[in-house]
Amino acid sequence: MTRFVLVAGARLGSWAWDEVVPDLRAAGHDTHALTLSGLADRRHERLDAPIGQQTHVRDIVDAVERLDLRDVVLVGHSYSGIPVGQAAERIGDRLTRVVFVDSNVPVDGGSFLSAWPEGRAEVEASIAENGGFWPVVAADQYDGQGLTDEQIARIVSGTTPHPGATLTEPARLDGPLDDLPATYVKCLLDWPEPSPDVAELLKSEHWRLVEMDTGHWPMFSQPHELARILLRAAAAGGEQPPEQPLGQ
Repeated sequence: MTRFVLVAGARLGSWAWDEVVPDLRAAGHDTHALTLSGLADRRHERLDAPIGQQTHVRDIVDAVERLDLRDVVLVGHSYSGIPVGQAAERIGDRLTRVVFVDSNVPVDGGSFLSAWPEGRAEVEASIAENGGFWPVVAADQYDGQGLTDEQIARIVSGTTPHPGATLTEPARLDGPLDDLPATYVKCLLDWPEPSPDVAELLKSEHWRLVEMDTGHWPMFSQPHELARILLRAAAAGGEQPPEQPLGQ
């Protein structure tokens, strides 16, 4: 039995996986959707230190160790690919595979905003103006991503401001990321090509590419298809043929 640990991207919480979790459990797998510190139902928790990116890495590692999970498939969407990639290294032989869902990937010494050289100043200014949080965005920011009006309304109503330091704090990797057994899910409506960092990692024999014909939030737009992809990634080393889009 695989133990899936699902971590949604910026501004989201465990609720984002509500339509994916039942399919994974119906297939007989233990499934844990996490909310990271400072978000959603954990927005008002009191912590001993400010919330940074390493806080989110610890959230994931601590959940795996506290629950004594093994045969773990870690799943990181969007921003959360950065803490998930670091956590994947740190849980050692508990890991079976890591799945990056249209996500950023950690680069040693780099932050989430390092991949946004042209937009970094604007995001940092927005964080400063909003009490250290990256604010939520309006519904029109989700247009063109394969979402229905109802799905967009659900996302907008559930999002919460995101702790800004998690976007600026650098990642810390202990070894090459391309040594991890990984599947990268590229959502084609968001952008048709993987980022340069991801394209380089996909040259590794340990990495596989899967494409979905949907936008950046497939857990809402195509939850059953995403669940099927996660199940295939967990089975037999995730040997999906990279040239075959699965989201149609």
